[in-house]
Amino acid sequence: MAQRTQEPHETHEQSPLAYENAEFLSSPDGRMLRILAEYQEPMARFRRERIQDTVVFFGSARFRALDVANSELELLANTGSCEPAPKEEQPASVEEIERGEASGQKLELAEAAVEMARYYEDARRLAGLVGTWAKTLPGRRHRFVVTSGGGPGIMEAANRGAYEAGCKTIGLNIKLPFEQHPNPYITPGLSFDFHYFFMRKYWFAYLAKALVVFPGGFGTLDEMFELLTLAQTKKLAKAITVVIYGSDYWKNVINLELLAKKGAIGKADLELFQFADTPEQAFEMLKAGLTENHLDSEYERELQRLEHEGGVPVGPAPSAQETLGPDIAKTR
Repeated sequence: MAQRTQEPHETHEQSPLAYENAEFLSSPDGRMLRILAEYQEPMARFRRERIQDTVVFFGSARFRALDVANSELELLANTGSCEPAPKEEQPASVEEIERGEASGQKLELAEAAVEMARYYEDARRLAGLVGTWAKTLPGRRHRFVVTSGGGPGIMEAANRGAYEAGCKTIGLNIKLPFEQHPNPYITPGLSFDFHYFFMRKYWFAYLAKALVVFPGGFGTLDEMFELLTLAQTKKLAKAITVVIYGSDYWKNVINLELLAKKGAIGKADLELFQFADTPEQAFEMLKAGLTENHLDSEYERELQRLEHEGGVPVGPAPSAQETLGPDIAKTR
């Protein structure tokens, strides 16, 4: 009995290439590729922009500039949100205060908003000092680039100060369920959006040679303690200078000395950070730490010698990362 010949299928539409298949890339099976992309794509941009290392600023997204806080007292609904907080949570407006209609709670919030706006101006000033100094450092790559979480508040202040100093400045933003956007002071080629918090934290940690922690909330505490833990456990094979800005604020929020007194951390762990209360004081701490731990290190001197001498290298040719950056810290 003759076999029946199978009829060919009708012509199908051509399947998309795997790396152009949006459905696959957005699926659980594509998660590993998305994670790798959030490592490799920033790496390529940092290399292209010749970024060697960073100084990271953490702080609240809810603080406004002092001139804004004095005239438009408004808190945002959430970290990085574009939406204002509910009316009952807002500080008293100038008009409410003048008419005597402001409640005690709203007056306290208004006073706090102006007080906290000072930190915006201090972060802006400090970032400008760091950027102005970093521009004078020799080398083919950009050193100690001011970096923030990319949003409003203290993050905006840091990017703004560096921008006003004529420096490149980095924003590592995060995609959130509510509307938010990067601040306008980030260098366009260095504005990043991350889906994964842990990949964003990776880029915060492994390029940073110093950290400045301004007053903030949950996110600021999370980021500060993550970096302090890496330093405490010596997981980063580099020294990192940590400046906690605003001693009155922070010593009321957390009692780090008590942790040492109760034995939860070692006495030596209190030396992992310093408190500062003025931009000039913080800058001197940063400059001293960055100079001692990095600019005057044997590793840096060898890099500068090779760069100045040129000629035929004795060892293997450096990789693209070694030549163009970024300087990602090794781990132990």
